Amino acid sequence: MRDDAEVNAHILDELSWRGLIAQSTDLDALRRDCDAGSIALYCGFDPTAPSLHLGHLVQILTLRRFQGAGHRPLALVGGATGLIGDPKPTAERTLNTKDVVAGWVEQIRAQIEPYLDFAGPYAATMVNNLDWTQPLPTIDFLRDVGKHFRVNRMLAKEAVSARLNSEAGISFTEFSYQLLQAMDYLELYRRYGCILQIGGSDQWGNITAGVDLIHRVEHRGAHALATPLITKADGTKFGKTEGGAIWLDPDLTSPYAFYQFWINADDRDVVGYLKVFTDLPPGEIEELERSTVEKPQAREAQRVLATEITTLVHGPEEGRRAALASRALFGQGELRDLDKRTLDAAMAEAPTGQVQLADRPTIVDLLVASGLADSKGSARRTVREGGASVNNIRVGDEGWTPTESDLLPGGWLVLRRGRRHTAGVRVR
Repeated sequence: MRDDAEVNAHILDELSWRGLIAQSTDLDALRRDCDAGSIALYCGFDPTAPSLHLGHLVQILTLRRFQGAGHRPLALVGGATGLIGDPKPTAERTLNTKDVVAGWVEQIRAQIEPYLDFAGPYAATMVNNLDWTQPLPTIDFLRDVGKHFRVNRMLAKEAVSARLNSEAGISFTEFSYQLLQAMDYLELYRRYGCILQIGGSDQWGNITAGVDLIHRVEHRGAHALATPLITKADGTKFGKTEGGAIWLDPDLTSPYAFYQFWINADDRDVVGYLKVFTDLPPGEIEELERSTVEKPQAREAQRVLATEITTLVHGPEEGRRAALASRALFGQGELRDLDKRTLDAAMAEAPTGQVQLADRPTIVDLLVASGLADSKGSARRTVREGGASVNNIRVGDEGWTPTESDLLPGGWLVLRRGRRHTAGVRVR
């Protein structure tokens, strides 16, 4: 292990190169504190859903990078703030029951823990703000925390302002969220000497409220650092598909669907994603960037990105399965090597249909049932032109029918029209 000064010297430079610094209260002062020795920093994760998603992963990996540079991360799962929820710009959140939130706290803790090291000189700590919020009397909260906040400044927060100007308005419950998050920073400062809070740039107002509270109450300085919100070059929201958010929980987003999200990354986005979501060194990322420019059709950067991050989130075996399935479904591997669970997950991301084997469906029937052809006439043209395949084997006979031996695990047939259009038919 290098000494503290050597370990700590490069963390802000690395974050800057990876495009992970959007805002900071004072980068020079933060650099000095980092260079002086190990600091404690925190990021909060509210259990407003049963799983974290890709946006949260940015923060988890940033905490991990700080730990790798010799600092002590505090991962806060908001058992208290999760009962309220940060105000959204559009509408009031639905309040979940205390039992539901408590269950989600445990699920989210379990998702965060594998990314951090909880032993050694820079050991991470998991904390829950319910521990200090629940026993606090309301009068004490209003006197000791509320008196340090000015309503006019709270109203200026973007989400609050948007809600005030909408028909939905905003409840006092959500309006008070900023005070609770600021109190968390103060409490962690007192308990752990925490002097840095990180979060997404949409949290800037909440984060700096905590900095101000520490200054007012303890008369000490503290730092805030916000990462940019990740965007997509085509203007669509990052981390979303037609099915919704990309979750870290494999039961909500299968490892195959997770892998495919990254494989489909736009050439304009892939280098930025490699910097944010992987630990690949600059030289390797720059080489992949050259490959994207010179040989975009190879999609080498996307394959590396998908493999790296799927392995990180779901483990080497699931990363291997997802990569194998992705190649096989597009004609570059053996479909019979895939198990039922992987095939089911892959087919959940493609158009599908069903047929009965007893009905002796032809390739024409299968193309129509799968949605790859909108009529039998269209299906026949596809077969005659050599564009139809079943399980990666071209079918040129319009009368071809599958037998039981053709079925893949789970009763699937994988059909393809041309090179790019894939669908599944489940045969019963």
